[in-house]
Amino acid sequence: MKKIKIILGVISFFVGVFFLTGLFVKKTSYKTQVSINKPIENVFETFTDISNRKYWIPELHSYEVVNQNPGKTGSVYKLVVQNQGQEIISTEKVMAYIKNQKFTLYYTAQNMLKRDDYVFNHKEGMTQIILNSSCQSDSYIMACIFPYFKGTFQKQDQIYLNNFKAFLEK
Repeated sequence: MKKIKIILGVISFFVGVFFLTGLFVKKTSYKTQVSINKPIENVFETFTDISNRKYWIPELHSYEVVNQNPGKTGSVYKLVVQNQGQEIISTEKVMAYIKNQKFTLYYTAQNMLKRDDYVFNHKEGMTQIILNSSCQSDSYIMACIFPYFKGTFQKQDQIYLNNFKAFLEK
């Protein structure tokens, strides 16, 4: 009986920590980056053209223009992504578009709210893309889970940036 109480106590502790995570960690943030051996104008133009995304985001099944503004900021797209055989529909909104400097996207998909802030720099003949991302959820359970998947999110975004580099430098 004593062992059962200890086991239940340990399980209760971990369940409590899990649910407290959602109260204290409201946003999961991380940073990734890549350097590309191309001019910044070429990198920025190719990166911000939504029709090119299929070349570096293999899960992207299709996209649809919901609203496209001439200055890009405020443009909205509907994305369909295939993830482990499941189709996920996401909405992407361009929050900031400063040519050759910054490109900020805001995604909503199921219970995930994600902001990707891409900053473009040109140093020593290389174009550097720095991605500052943050994820949060409108679901309490998902908010409890996201901090534990920070490394997974970061790794996936790094893969996409590396894919973009390979696509552009080929």
